[in-house]
Amino acid sequence: MAMASATTLLQTMMLATIICCIVAATSADRVFPQRTSKEAAVIEWGHSAIISALDGAVATFGPQTSQGANFEVETAPVLASPIDGVGKKKTTDDGSSTPNDLELPKLLNADAVEGNMVIMTDAAGLSGVAMAKIAKESGAAALMVVNTDQNAGDYIYSLEPETDEEAAYAEDNIDIPVIMVSLQAGNVITTAMADDDTPAEVVNSGRALPDRVRLYAGGDRPFFEDAVSKSPVVYLIHNMLTEEECDDLIGMARGKYDRVDDASGVNNYLENTMASDKPGVATARNVDRVTLWKGGLAGKLIKDIDERISQVTGFPQEHFSDFQINKFTEGSSHEPHYDINPANGIMATITIFLNDVPQVDGGEFIFPNPEDGDEPVVVLPTRGLAIVHHNTDEKYNFDKATVHREATLSGGVKYVAKKFVYLNPQQNHARIVLPLLAMPFGGKLPRAFVTLQNVLIERYGMESGEIYFQKIVTMIPVLVLIGIASAVSNFITNKLKKDEEGKKGDESDGKSKKSKAKSKKSD
Repeated sequence: MAMASATTLLQTMMLATIICCIVAATSADRVFPQRTSKEAAVIEWGHSAIISALDGAVATFGPQTSQGANFEVETAPVLASPIDGVGKKKTTDDGSSTPNDLELPKLLNADAVEGNMVIMTDAAGLSGVAMAKIAKESGAAALMVVNTDQNAGDYIYSLEPETDEEAAYAEDNIDIPVIMVSLQAGNVITTAMADDDTPAEVVNSGRALPDRVRLYAGGDRPFFEDAVSKSPVVYLIHNMLTEEECDDLIGMARGKYDRVDDASGVNNYLENTMASDKPGVATARNVDRVTLWKGGLAGKLIKDIDERISQVTGFPQEHFSDFQINKFTEGSSHEPHYDINPANGIMATITIFLNDVPQVDGGEFIFPNPEDGDEPVVVLPTRGLAIVHHNTDEKYNFDKATVHREATLSGGVKYVAKKFVYLNPQQNHARIVLPLLAMPFGGKLPRAFVTLQNVLIERYGMESGEIYFQKIVTMIPVLVLIGIASAVSNFITNKLKKDEEGKKGDESDGKSKKSKAKSKKSD
């Protein structure tokens, strides 16, 4: 009994140690997503023909997106004076530091701010509540705070009270919407009406701002979350797909999967499944995969998704691959690898989770070596969430920091859709011919075409082999059409011959009957 208790105690201690190690490892990582739809806001301007929009993160105080009309604002944007609320230094007239951010005076241009959305920066280090107080006392209808961190990229977050005093003040007094936008977004809105010849003083004085803007809750609209600003560029897009679209893609792939065998040493250039760098050692472990060849023949579902991805990311649809659907089950993982295709350079990869995975089941998408910090970037599988990472730098050179992996799934199932963005537009054989050949099989291309391309590349080299493959594949529909035309022609010819022979037979029978009739009359 004592031995059993000791064993149980030892197991408990070991389990606690493991948990502590996991927690310690996780705490050292940058875990995403950090934003939610509840704090997502949109700032929009323009008319029906041309509409511009920015993403904003709503502060935890003041009106929230769930409050509908109490949150929404339509008004003119105005730059604060001073732009950071205090002239970049929190000092009094005698040069001493201000005793309390909540004691700062209203803006110098409060008359212009009255009833409008005021734009301030966080350059002075003021708290969100302090800036909201200045805006509110200056008569603003809403506050937009620009994150001026030069290294933050598109990173934004929800401003929060920094002290109990601020929390109490915000609860009782702040009744205007407060949002944060990135530095890039701030530059976009302050130059919205500018052109190449607009003087800097016009922009700096706020005279290049839109006439009016609309602030409203983001809801189910796609919005961004910056993860790594450079080497590699990694950002998330929330709500890229709806729940129904995720389910439809899973359904389209059902029954069509093949187990990935990248340990065989054979590349599948057509469908972006490259052989493992270590011969005989699998990188994709227990992963099932299918590419849904739809291309230019896609139905409304795929067309709508591709159009949305193009609008949100800016990548042209002509550079998109078809969807590659991956299915992970218990024990599946994808070890560190790059998204490389020697036959068709991949500029960026768009990875979309098609279902939620409980955090305890793992399956995270991980960038272990981003160059902007020592901490790995970890993305939790979240339904409809897209990860966009650039495989090349701004000069289209391969970026080694793009190595990534998908952690072992310890339970349940995970579905992931990938769309690759090629450096060059897709040729007609990939957008029309191959989807046409895959159509009888529900969008799954017969393996024979992968084998054919590999044989041609092995025999004639990458460039020539690809050219020969394109020509052969393009000729297949032509040959099929010629065969069909020939078969139809033969059928019609044979039919006409039979009809002609039938007519001649009828005429012969008619003459015979007339001859017999004459003989009877003679008798």
